[in-house]
Amino acid sequence: MSKRSANYYGYDKDTYVRCLDLIHTTNRRHLEYVNVWFLLLNAMFIWFSLFNVFGVDKRNFRFYLIYFLISLAFEVFLHTTRDFAVRHARVVVILNCAILISFGILSSMAQPYMAALMFHVLIVLIGVSYIDNMLMVTVLLSAASVLFLFSSYQQKSLSIFYQDFYNTLIFLSLALTLHYTFQRTRMQQFETYQKNVQIQQELEVKSSFDALTSLLNRGRFFSLAGEVLHNPHDEYMAVCLLDLDSFKQINDKLGHQMGDKAIQIAGTTILETLEIDLSEKWSFPERAVKERLSFAGRLGGDEFVIFLRGSEKKEHLEELLQKMLTALNQVEFGELHGIHASFGVVEIEPEDKDIDRIYNRADDALYESKRAGKNQITFSRKASSGEEQ
Repeated sequence: MSKRSANYYGYDKDTYVRCLDLIHTTNRRHLEYVNVWFLLLNAMFIWFSLFNVFGVDKRNFRFYLIYFLISLAFEVFLHTTRDFAVRHARVVVILNCAILISFGILSSMAQPYMAALMFHVLIVLIGVSYIDNMLMVTVLLSAASVLFLFSSYQQKSLSIFYQDFYNTLIFLSLALTLHYTFQRTRMQQFETYQKNVQIQQELEVKSSFDALTSLLNRGRFFSLAGEVLHNPHDEYMAVCLLDLDSFKQINDKLGHQMGDKAIQIAGTTILETLEIDLSEKWSFPERAVKERLSFAGRLGGDEFVIFLRGSEKKEHLEELLQKMLTALNQVEFGELHGIHASFGVVEIEPEDKDIDRIYNRADDALYESKRAGKNQITFSRKASSGEEQ
């Protein structure tokens, strides 16, 4: 584990990196909140300047109007480029901070006879709103404070500058202290959330996938196939049952370990032939439905089932399954010289909704493959109505 660091609010860098997506999403949400507040603030100052109340001079009307328009444009930007604002959250946050800080400094310069207030409110707001890392925020707020004090020294009397200097030290220390405290708490929440998500993903994988082959287990396969069939489907689809031939002889002659290896190799061959990506197993069932992906399951023992999508017609499907069968036949692993398998295939019609009926038809086709000499592919000769085609 990496060393814990104050720069990452008491957590290690690896934890911080794991939480980056949550950090960016949170910053994106806080950008909206802060900018809406800033928009309303400028609208209020515009109203005050129009009626010359609370000491807001009419001469500052244009200043507040400009920042109102800037914040309005920024709000439109946030709503029209949501994904961009999340992906480049740091850049967008820095841009927002620049707007707020410049407003604080310029509003202070517009009232050189008074000690500043708005600038100090804004640096505290920035401190509690955005999470990056402690060094970055310290540099940003310190640089802003130096720039503010320089402008105060240039524009104001020495006595007011001293007051600004004193207030800046107080509010800068407050902003940094609150920033560390708030963001440490957020990091703790992010880490807890990440652990909960990881536990949920692990449970999803354990409940959905066969441990030996990484294929879907029987229950998950049928529930996923049923979901696909109950959605409107006009694409070419098929279900294939695959059973290893003479599997009992492999167990009896070569041992059960070699039998397990044969099952494992068969599962891997199915995944590789169909180009199924299981890098994120927990999300695969959902992706399979949305992205129209093929998926496969292990029914138990040496029997497998495949839901095939993506082929344009029967000829393409036959080529794919023949490629799979050839790959199985060419397996060389220790004393295991080739794996023979029988295939039973059913083409799915638009009116097909019942996966159990489709499975029974595929099972009949598989039986035909076995009866015809094994190690071959047989397509069902029956339509969904049960009549001869």
